[in-house]
Amino acid sequence: MNLQKDKYIIVEIIPTHSNPKEGFIAQISALKLEGIKLIDRFDYRVEDKFIENEDLRNMIKYDKKSFTYVNNIYFILEKFKQWAKDYPLLLLESNYTKKYLKEIKNKKDVVYPYLDLEDEPHVFDKILKKYNLEPSDHLVDLVYESIIYEGNNKK
Repeated sequence: MNLQKDKYIIVEIIPTHSNPKEGFIAQISALKLEGIKLIDRFDYRVEDKFIENEDLRNMIKYDKKSFTYVNNIYFILEKFKQWAKDYPLLLLESNYTKKYLKEIKNKKDVVYPYLDLEDEPHVFDKILKKYNLEPSDHLVDLVYESIIYEGNNKK
């Protein structure tokens, strides 16, 4: 896939458990792109009352006004499937994300090889350093900035 020309979606999910049989998606953040042009964004969360884990609730407290909140733990995935259409998905995490998105038939790849990085625990520290970016809770935006940088600096 050519990230400078093709249509695709960068997607991050935050689940309540690493196993979909024991949890649900608490948040999805995604950017729909055509090359480096932002077409649309998807920022949905379940309401706090559904998240029993206090640490997770605190972790996703940022930018409350930027998210659409839903009162049904299944609605986020259904809404995302409609929004994503048949766009290829570039994932920020490969293991649990693929499990949660298994009913979505879109092509799925991990984004890091496109940035010459490995999918490993401290990859965002490497992204911040490699692209000289400021930390952000919006990880899809950091990846988007990295893709823009890569496109602007290709020979």
